[in-house]
Amino acid sequence: MNIHVAMMRSTCKIEGGGLVGTGFLVGKPISKQPVRLRYTLVTAHHVLAETRGNTTVMVFRRPKDDEEWERVEVPLRIRDGDRDLWQKHVDVDLAAMHVRLPEGAVPGLLPMEFLVDDEKIRRFEMGPGTELLCLGYPFGVEGTPEGFPILRSGKIASYPLLPTKKRKTFLFDFTVFPGNSGGPVYWHERNPSFGGGTLIGSFQGIMGVVTRQTLFPQSVQLVYERREIRTPLALGEVIHASFIRELVDSLPEPKDEDR
Repeated sequence: MNIHVAMMRSTCKIEGGGLVGTGFLVGKPISKQPVRLRYTLVTAHHVLAETRGNTTVMVFRRPKDDEEWERVEVPLRIRDGDRDLWQKHVDVDLAAMHVRLPEGAVPGLLPMEFLVDDEKIRRFEMGPGTELLCLGYPFGVEGTPEGFPILRSGKIASYPLLPTKKRKTFLFDFTVFPGNSGGPVYWHERNPSFGGGTLIGSFQGIMGVVTRQTLFPQSVQLVYERREIRTPLALGEVIHASFIRELVDSLPEPKDEDR
């Protein structure tokens, strides 16, 4: 499947409780049936933490035929009283949880192998200037009436990237709007050149998750008060995909073995 189509199908709008954000699915192998994958939602932690109430809604799409799609709004229970039902990564603004979806809502799950690790970053010499793509819902705007996300692009804007465990995030030359938080940032390149040669074929993977925009703070002294002005720098902060793997791997298996 075309990587851009696969990412579009796997990305959802998260809306409810006074907040809108973006999330996406990865497939975690079911321990007793490793050939099967479990629907696992990944998003920025603050998207769920700042949502009021116990439920929100995920917006997916289901194919009606080869060219027509229908909107599928899936209620998602995120709290049981005061207890959060998602799991947060201990070091970064990242959340994940297993979810249930109607049959056909996401045709084809992205496997965990799509998550870009340090070895792949090193091998393909990714760094400043590497072109990346991002999916999301800026200000909650949808790309189509069926609810598909909007695709945008930019370049890695910081250095160094490695080791990801130490760096945690990198800067992305991409303007972050409310609603973009939690969106997947991914890489796709044909015939990449590295190590003094060219590798023939298409290569891709998920680089990380949008967490926030980068702001420049300034303190302004007025006659009777001091104010802080924060100026957007048209840069996004992206959490490395290695943290997605850590978090998803740490999720406990539900008692049932269904998706």
